[in-house]
Amino acid sequence: MSDQASSRKFDQPDEVREFADHGRLEIITLGNDMMVGHGVFEPGWRWSNDVKPIAETESCEAEHIGYCTSGSMVVRMDDGQEIRVSAGDTFHIPPGHDAWVEGGEACELIDFQGYKNYAIQRSEIKKVA
Repeated sequence: MSDQASSRKFDQPDEVREFADHGRLEIITLGNDMMVGHGVFEPGWRWSNDVKPIAETESCEAEHIGYCTSGSMVVRMDDGQEIRVSAGDTFHIPPGHDAWVEGGEACELIDFQGYKNYAIQRSEIKKVA
């Protein structure tokens, strides 16, 4: 990682990844390799509908550690456990889950862990990693 301090805003991301529908992911790279993501999940967004066709996996394989800035999302783990992430919550979501926006407000998340290979086709992951 770079030894230089840095500060960035999401209004000028390094990369924007559009979901199949209902939102996008904005990526900022800090230092040499730390990726921080701002996910905008619009009403109607569901991982299994909007990201699964891109990821080509049965459930989300990313681990997420972050903070919810607005809205609400339900996360269902592959074992059936469900949690709700709402504005003001910090969260840890292990790999192996589906998720969907709850209600009519967009859910916005800042993720410090799981967006490096998120919403990228499997064939492209090796090129990014």
